[in-house]
Amino acid sequence: MASSSPDAPSSTPVNPYAAAGVDTAAGDLAVELMKSAVRRTHGPKVLGGVGGFAGLFDASAFKTYNKPLLATSTDGVGTKVAIAQAIDKHDTIGLDLVGMVVDDIVVVGAQPLFMTDYIACGKVFPERIADIVRGIAAGCHETGTALVGGETAEHPGLLGINDYDVAGAATGVVEAGDVLGADRVRDGDVVLALASSGLHSNGYSLVRHIVAGAGIQYGDRAADLGSHVTWGEVLLEPTRLYTQPLLRLIAETDDAVHALSHVTGGGIAANLARVLPQGTWVEVDRSTWSPPPVFRVLADLGDLALESTEGTWNLGIGFLAVVSAEKAEAAASALTAGGIATWQVGVVRGGSRPDGEFEQGAKGVDGGAVRLVGAYGDDNGAK
Repeated sequence: MASSSPDAPSSTPVNPYAAAGVDTAAGDLAVELMKSAVRRTHGPKVLGGVGGFAGLFDASAFKTYNKPLLATSTDGVGTKVAIAQAIDKHDTIGLDLVGMVVDDIVVVGAQPLFMTDYIACGKVFPERIADIVRGIAAGCHETGTALVGGETAEHPGLLGINDYDVAGAATGVVEAGDVLGADRVRDGDVVLALASSGLHSNGYSLVRHIVAGAGIQYGDRAADLGSHVTWGEVLLEPTRLYTQPLLRLIAETDDAVHALSHVTGGGIAANLARVLPQGTWVEVDRSTWSPPPVFRVLADLGDLALESTEGTWNLGIGFLAVVSAEKAEAAASALTAGGIATWQVGVVRGGSRPDGEFEQGAKGVDGGAVRLVGAYGDDNGAK
C-alpha cells in the first residue's frame, strides 16, 4: 500500500449531491428551527415526535364511535406564494395552507386530527422554510390539528433559487350519523354568511394581473387601504380559520346546522350550490353586505364590476352555513359574539324557481341552484 507524505495537503471529499445543488445540511437545520413549533401541535395522541419516516396518531378514541368516518382534504395556497416571495415575508403562508386544507374538513362536520405538509423549493433557506412551517404549526394549533409530518424537497434547475410552493393534506373524523350535507337541507332553511378576513387564498392570478397592469410594486404604499401598509402586506392578509368556531356551533346548537360551504375557488354561488340538494335554489341578497375595500379597490384598478369577479373572489364571505330557520338568529349571534361577523343572505327554496340564470352545482356535483341578486351595500366596508 502506498504511503502519503505528512506534508501533502489533505483533500476534502466532494459531496456530489451538494455539487448538484441539493444542500441536505440546510434541510436538517430547517427542521431544527421548526421543531419546537411543530411539537406545540402534538398532544398525547401523537407518537414518535418529529423526524420519523411516518407520523403516528393514536386512534383509540374511534372505539367510542358507532361508525367513525375519516374525512380527508388536500390543497395548496396557489399563486399567493409569489407575493410572499416578492416581499420576502413567509410567516403567514402556512396559515393560508391550513385554512385551505383543514377548513374543508369541517364542511362535513368532521373534527380534524392531523395534517402533513410538503414544500418544494429551488434552494433550502433554513429560516425561510422554518417560517413557513411555523405558520402551518400556528394554524394547526388554532384548529386543533396535530402537524405530524412533512417534507421539504429541493429542486435545483426546476425551480428558481427563491421559488417555492406549498401543499398539505389533513385527516379528520366524524360519526356517520352526524355528517353534514345536502341530505339534511330543508325548504325554508336559512343561509348565513360568515365574514372573510380578505381575499383568503383564491383568485390571486387575477390579483397579480391587476396589480402588474396598474404598475404597482408590492412594496408600494396602499394609500386607499391604509396609511401605513404596503400592497404586499394587504395582499398577504392570512386566511381566516373557521374550524373551531364552526365545530362549537355544531356542538352547541343541537342539529341546527344542516350544511356548510367553504367559499374558495369558484366563488359564493358555485360553492353554495355544491351543498344544496337537487331541486332547491337560493337567491343570495347582495344588499345584505358590502364587500371590503380590498375587493373594491382591486376591481376599480382592473376596471371591473364587482359582479364580474363573483366567480373568482369571496367578496367578503369566507363560509356559508345552512341552518334551521328557528335557530338561525341564535347561530348568527353566537358566531358574531365569537369574533366572526355573521348575517343572513338567503333562504333555501324548493320547487319552481324564478326566471334567469343560476349556478347549478359545481366541481362535478349536481346540486342545487344559486344566484346573487340585488346591488351590494355601499358602506364601503365589511359587514
